[in-house]
Amino acid sequence: RQHAERASGAHSPNNQLTRGFVPQKDIVYNKLLPYADNLDAESNEILSKIKGNLGRAVELRELWPGVLFWTRKLSTYLRLYGRKFSKEDHVLFVRLLYELVTIPKLEISMMQGFARLLVNLLKKKDLLSRDDLELPWRPLYELYDRILYSKTEHLGLNWFPRYVYDPTHTSTKSYFPESATQEMLDEWRPLLCPFDVTMQRAISYFELFLPTTLPPELQHKGFKLWFDELISLWVSVQNLPVWEVHLVNLFARLANDNIGYIDWDPYIPKIFTRILRSLNLPVGTSQMLVSRYLTNAYDINHIVIWVAALLGGPSKQAQAQLSGLFNSITSFFHPSNHGRWLMKLMKLLQRLPMSVVKRLHRERYRQPTWLTPIPESHRFTEQDITDFVESMKQPVLLAMFSKTGSLDAAQALQNLALMRPELVIPPVLEKTYPAMETLTEPHQLTATLSCMIGVARSLVAGGERFPEGPTHMLPLLMRALPGVDPNDFSKCMITFQFIATFATLVPLVDCSSAVHDRNDLTQVRGLRAVILSTIVSPPPPPDTFFLSFCEGLCSPQTREEIENEKMTHLESLVELGLSSTFSTILTQCSREIFQIALQKVFNFATTNIFETRVAGRMVADMCRAATKCHPEESLKLFVPHCCTTITMITANEDVQDEEELDKELLWNLQLLSEVTRVDGDKLLPYSTQLVQILQLTLHLKCKQGYSLACNLLYHVQRSSSLIYPIEYYSVPGGFHKADKDYLPIKDWGRPGDLWNLDICWHVPNTEERAFVFYTLDLLLQPELQKLKSYAEGEQDMSRDDVLQSLSIVQHCLLGAGSLMPPLSGEPVIHSMVHLDETRLYTGVDYDLSRENYREVICRVMRKLLQHILEHSEDDTKSLFSIIKIISDLLHFKGSHKHEFDSRWKSFSLVKKSMENRLHGSKQHIRALLVDRVMLQHELRNLTVEGCEYRQVHQELLTDLLRLSTSTYSQVRSRAQDVLFTALGTYNFCCRDLIPRVLEFLEPSRTDVTQQQFKGAMYCLLGNHSGLCLANLQYWDCIALTWPAIVRSGFSSAMSLEKPSIVRLFDDLADKVHRQYETIGIDFSIPESCRAVALQLMNSGGPQASESVASEQEEPRGMQRQEQKNADSYLIVPISLCLLQLCCRPWKFEHISTGFLSLMLRDDHPLPSSAVLFFVESLNHDSLLVRKVAIAAVAGIMKQLKRPHKKHTETSSIPEPDEVCVGDRPDNQWLLYDSTRLPHSQQDWEDCHFVEKTHWGYYSWPQKLMVYAPPKDQPKQGLTRDEMNEREQIVYDHFSDPAFIDKLIKFLSLEDRKGKDKFSPRRFCLFKGLFRNFGDAFLPLLWPHMERLVVDTHESAQRCVAEIISGLIRGSKHWSYSKVEKLWAMLCPLLRRALSNITVETYADWGTCIATACESRDPRKLHWLFEMLMESPVNGEGGSFVDACRLYVLQGGLAQQEWRVPELLHRLLQYLEPKLTQVYKNVRERIGSVLTYIFMIDVNLPNTQPTLSPRISEFTERILVRLKPLLDGDEEIQNHVIEENGAGEQDERTQAIKLLKTVLKWLMTSAGRSFSSAVPQQLQLLPLLFKIAPVENDDSYDELKRDAKTCLSLMSQGLLYPEQISEVLRTLKKIAGSNSWHARHSVLTYLQIMVFYNLFTFMSNQKSVSDVRGLVMSLLEDEQLEVREMAATTLSGFLQCNFLMMDTAMQAHFEALCKTRLPKRRRRELGSVVDTIPSADLVRRHAGVLGLSACILSSPYDVPAWMPQLLMNLSVHLNDTQPIEMTVKKTLSNFRRTHHDNWQEHKQQFTDDQLLVLTDLLVSPCYYA
Repeated sequence: RQHAERASGAHSPNNQLTRGFVPQKDIVYNKLLPYADNLDAESNEILSKIKGNLGRAVELRELWPGVLFWTRKLSTYLRLYGRKFSKEDHVLFVRLLYELVTIPKLEISMMQGFARLLVNLLKKKDLLSRDDLELPWRPLYELYDRILYSKTEHLGLNWFPRYVYDPTHTSTKSYFPESATQEMLDEWRPLLCPFDVTMQRAISYFELFLPTTLPPELQHKGFKLWFDELISLWVSVQNLPVWEVHLVNLFARLANDNIGYIDWDPYIPKIFTRILRSLNLPVGTSQMLVSRYLTNAYDINHIVIWVAALLGGPSKQAQAQLSGLFNSITSFFHPSNHGRWLMKLMKLLQRLPMSVVKRLHRERYRQPTWLTPIPESHRFTEQDITDFVESMKQPVLLAMFSKTGSLDAAQALQNLALMRPELVIPPVLEKTYPAMETLTEPHQLTATLSCMIGVARSLVAGGERFPEGPTHMLPLLMRALPGVDPNDFSKCMITFQFIATFATLVPLVDCSSAVHDRNDLTQVRGLRAVILSTIVSPPPPPDTFFLSFCEGLCSPQTREEIENEKMTHLESLVELGLSSTFSTILTQCSREIFQIALQKVFNFATTNIFETRVAGRMVADMCRAATKCHPEESLKLFVPHCCTTITMITANEDVQDEEELDKELLWNLQLLSEVTRVDGDKLLPYSTQLVQILQLTLHLKCKQGYSLACNLLYHVQRSSSLIYPIEYYSVPGGFHKADKDYLPIKDWGRPGDLWNLDICWHVPNTEERAFVFYTLDLLLQPELQKLKSYAEGEQDMSRDDVLQSLSIVQHCLLGAGSLMPPLSGEPVIHSMVHLDETRLYTGVDYDLSRENYREVICRVMRKLLQHILEHSEDDTKSLFSIIKIISDLLHFKGSHKHEFDSRWKSFSLVKKSMENRLHGSKQHIRALLVDRVMLQHELRNLTVEGCEYRQVHQELLTDLLRLSTSTYSQVRSRAQDVLFTALGTYNFCCRDLIPRVLEFLEPSRTDVTQQQFKGAMYCLLGNHSGLCLANLQYWDCIALTWPAIVRSGFSSAMSLEKPSIVRLFDDLADKVHRQYETIGIDFSIPESCRAVALQLMNSGGPQASESVASEQEEPRGMQRQEQKNADSYLIVPISLCLLQLCCRPWKFEHISTGFLSLMLRDDHPLPSSAVLFFVESLNHDSLLVRKVAIAAVAGIMKQLKRPHKKHTETSSIPEPDEVCVGDRPDNQWLLYDSTRLPHSQQDWEDCHFVEKTHWGYYSWPQKLMVYAPPKDQPKQGLTRDEMNEREQIVYDHFSDPAFIDKLIKFLSLEDRKGKDKFSPRRFCLFKGLFRNFGDAFLPLLWPHMERLVVDTHESAQRCVAEIISGLIRGSKHWSYSKVEKLWAMLCPLLRRALSNITVETYADWGTCIATACESRDPRKLHWLFEMLMESPVNGEGGSFVDACRLYVLQGGLAQQEWRVPELLHRLLQYLEPKLTQVYKNVRERIGSVLTYIFMIDVNLPNTQPTLSPRISEFTERILVRLKPLLDGDEEIQNHVIEENGAGEQDERTQAIKLLKTVLKWLMTSAGRSFSSAVPQQLQLLPLLFKIAPVENDDSYDELKRDAKTCLSLMSQGLLYPEQISEVLRTLKKIAGSNSWHARHSVLTYLQIMVFYNLFTFMSNQKSVSDVRGLVMSLLEDEQLEVREMAATTLSGFLQCNFLMMDTAMQAHFEALCKTRLPKRRRRELGSVVDTIPSADLVRRHAGVLGLSACILSSPYDVPAWMPQLLMNLSVHLNDTQPIEMTVKKTLSNFRRTHHDNWQEHKQQFTDDQLLVLTDLLVSPCYYA
């Protein structure tokens, strides 16, 4: 046995000589493989090939296949060896890939492949510092901009994948040059216009690109340039716009990268307030949720990073606020609460400890790197950690039992226990022990056990913080045993997991003797050993646990004698759990214990007979587990026993032919086949016996019998031929040392030591290999002979015999596959760059002297397949078997991909549940590390990256294709799966196969059956994961497949009557459209990229294997590249245009039109025949074709657009020095000014139009581009002769009246009634026509437009709206005379349209005008604005038309944002007198318009007072008009006579009408504006409180409902600290008003406002005491409802720790309770009943309510003060009403909330108190 060499040798200096360089960071597990010595040479060879060929491919400009192939190889290299190359090479690889990713016209799928590799290369940040590598930021930004904000994607000229995933920015940010920050700010600052979509774009770029890792001495060039500006922007934005999230992510990253260099203290209350708001927790009863608060909420992943970075440091403010945050939300974690917010809270809980652990690791344990270290002053102190864990403990313990499952809590506990086990583990134990005792609540058990598994390592390891941890282990294990209960699946699984976890961590060895033998045991160890030996005195302790486990397992299963057919899914999971737990325990226990266990299992297995399906499998598994641990002892028992039994039973002649075999025979065979899965050389002594058994049983007639025999064969061969570790102990070398010098207790929970793993490998020796080949010659050879002669027709076999032989062949192939060399043969395809396959050495030297059975099997199978397909195609079972064999012939080298994937998955799960993130650096348990090394071996075994495609493979794939198109659907689908896997493995085999698949679709072939046709279609479609043959991203492939698919419409096998075939075509077309990405046509590689490639080829390390390209090769490469570029373009359009000539069934017409539309691109115009086809298709009969054609023609228009020249414009007025935003002198000239509008050709030409609305608002760009004057622009209004062919086609059709008539008729049809909307595609079509051809088509279209405008049908109106908006936007570059003529015609038309507007069409007209004004200079459209401003609300046509006119006007003005202050002022002046509108719809619309008018008045940092209307001035004017309502005290009723005719009503009625409009305005602006005008709203508050009703009742009139909504929305607003005192003053004033409704509403308002601004309030002591005073005073209100509401509010404030429950408060309430009540006087019968409660009663009630609030404020626990308060409360049970009612309610609520954990809560009360309490809580008895 070769012990793997001591891995520490791998670091000795001589290794560096063999490699010739210092690797950056390789994968350590490679050094532990048994063949580690060969790997250096191998990796060097591969690396030099990669360097040489990749460099050469770039030099020869061969992007495909060369560069693609070798970059793929590089990523495989990273997977196999890690970053095993020199720093120099590392930098060059990164630079080369960065160049490749940013090639401008690179096809997007290639770009993503390169990007993934680049990210992988940059993953380990510490390997490359800023000095080693610098990358330019602009190319990457341009790439982003081109893809995310593509100008042509919406026109269908570019097809990008659904998600362009490119995380390159995350890894490259650190390497941008130091000047980058300033350059980025200059580039993106001008985009920061908060009313425009560009704001979102700029801020997201800031988040993506701004570098935050500059060293301290460069910080003035880094974040200090922008921090103050952006943080003040964030602090002042109140209504969560979309971009706020990006800001938060940026700050989180900044804080994390620069801990200790930024002072966050002034912002901390604001940060925590916003985090709390972002959780969207429900508060109060009548809260309205603002929808954008949900959609734009912060991302928890970033919040936790930010919070973790704020903790620690000299000021403890962040920790105080964090404790406050958890205190205020703890009650939401209680399992009885549930809602959509819960997921977020759980995520916060799980992620936060993880981030803190990450930070601690970085401060204390990480190797220092070039990244800025955290200064000493800001590191965590021990106290900081304790405080943090304390603040999180309560919520985590509550969340253990949450409805979303206990996983989140378990992960949180795992991380908290790493930091402070002594705080976290005891409470979990306290919950676990009772949960193990209870039988009624299994949920409790699963929850606590999964949490215990999380903290297992911290518990077992003990350590100085938690020395008593290990003593809990045995009691836990003993009590977990009853959980093995086959009836409750989840309980059973979690128990198995629990036992296995602890068994892995702790060696099960009896140490009680050590106490007497050794004197040097330290105190604790001695203590531990004593405790262990005393827990169960007579037998040794761990054995007790273990043996009871064995007995538990060995008894229950005898009763499962029922014959089950197949194992259910759950049963198989239990089986897995059982066998893995059992083998873990046996691995970890000492020899003595093992002997006892082995005896038990052996007796159990051999004295009973089990059925082989369920019980048998479980028992056999246990036996296998036992033999695996100590093969020698176990095999001695099992093998002879089974062999004798089997030989005895089969001695009888008849057994061979029996259909049903004896149960005992089957059971023994099963047992034998499982027991042989052990170490190969331990089997050799029994080889003869085993071979005899195989000869006896392989040819049994009974299928069950021979399958078990085949299994036996497979296991025997497999265990003798594979490489694998043979032990997984938790300490190297196991525990079988004498107690004297070794004490297992030291090893509890110890991590494995990577450098001394000492794995014992099983490497097959010569005898074992000889034995395997002997079995092959003996057992496989005859079967192959039989099958061969059967296939050649020389001998007959029954189907069962064929199947039996195939089964033997298959199992031999699986068992000995790793010893058979792979298939070889001639390759099929060639390229300029070498594309050789990587052969990895996996410890097997093939013995080429022997016969290669793989080739023999391959030959026989092909013959057999031909025979079966010709003679007995219905023998599907044999076909299945053959398909499986072909698959293994191609891919199997000892392990299967899917098995490997599931093992990798389970490995990472176990690793996650037991890892130690705090100390990091592979502190895993030894068993896990061994497993990881094994996985590394399998990974090497499975790596078949880019295999060469040889003749043999070609033949096998042809066979698979034949099977994939055979008669039976199941055979087809299985063969297709194997085929798709193979297609992904071999290079270029797809090109070879496609023509063969397409043959089946040829219309000219008449011999194709429907099954073959369907099979071929499925082959094109591909499976969900693999590739789709119909859509390979290569021109030459598409040129074959797409026409063939369309042509197949004429095939005789195709019938559209069969729904399955129709569905296939639909799926195919759908998949092509979904997956298609624009294919590159420009494969050029820039020079800069070639320069890097040259450096790479000349770099040291391993020398590049290839020489630099020679003189002759370069031009050849150049030619090939040009050839490829040219080729790719000609084939497709021509072939597709040929298709246009024939008429096909409609289905195929749709498909071909769809395919053709994918050919549109922005860098190459369509051929004119295709243009003609699309233009004619605009009038096609089929709606689908018309839709495609509209989009396509719009795209063609873009292709035909002539470029317009631009030049840079400089402003004459200088820009201010510091940041100054908004309306300032240097951007005045952009504003709309009716006195300076262009009214003549000359003015028009002199006027500088700036189309984009954001320029100039925040700052000017360095170069402002504006269009050059008309004389420099391309000629407008071409004649037909001046046009090119494509333009002539369009011109001719659109100048043809008949064509236009038909087109307009089609466009004004309705598609889906009520669902149609304004279509942007049609708008683009018309915009393109008018832009490219000027007003040439207007004379023909005009009569139609005039006709449609008067037509009231919605489809007609929509059609004309689409034409008009296209016309206005298309006239951008027309000359002044044309534009003037146009508006002279358009204005009357629009007036007529707006007066005919209907309910169905007003939205379309709004969209029409908004689209027309988008990104246009307002001075260009002054005709339109002036027309819209002509008295919009004039009452003609009724209220509806007024509202619509306003809507349309609003759409136009909103697009113009800040550039039309004059129009806004005019509109406001016009509307102000009309605010008292009677009609509801006009009021609502006016409210919305007001929002847009005041939108520009924002309170953002550095912003100048706006020139647009201001809210403050408007509010003052309004308040004057509302005066009559504010003064009077009577209730405001909505008694308005709804007729304007009855003369002018009094002021009061007018004021009510005005108020209604104002309310609409307040409601709409709550969700839209950036900052709420708090001071102005406060002046309106008293009025709202006066109106808002208390109950939720829908029958109230509009006025009251609106007032209530307004209050709810305003109370949720975010307040600045300076506004708080104003708000409280106003509320105090209202609290003193006469209306109790208002006083009641003040309380609900207060609840929501305080919770939503919690930390802002708490950071100001005065406001806290003000709130407290306000609530206390309202507790003594004379109105009962107000008192009760005040108590609820108080209880809420106490519960979220806003107010503290102190002795003063308690004393105050108790004093109030003692108020004496006056004696009741008997009233004379006739007297007036005294209804007003006396002041004394009110005070006494206030006291009781106060106590009740205190009690209800802690619903889930019993603090120390509570028992006494309950006693004080109970005294008042018999007081007068309403006191009695309050006491009863309080007690019943107390009982409801504390009932769950009453056992725990009881501990807090004394016996006397419990007596009283029981009396109170139990209802009085009826019989008393």
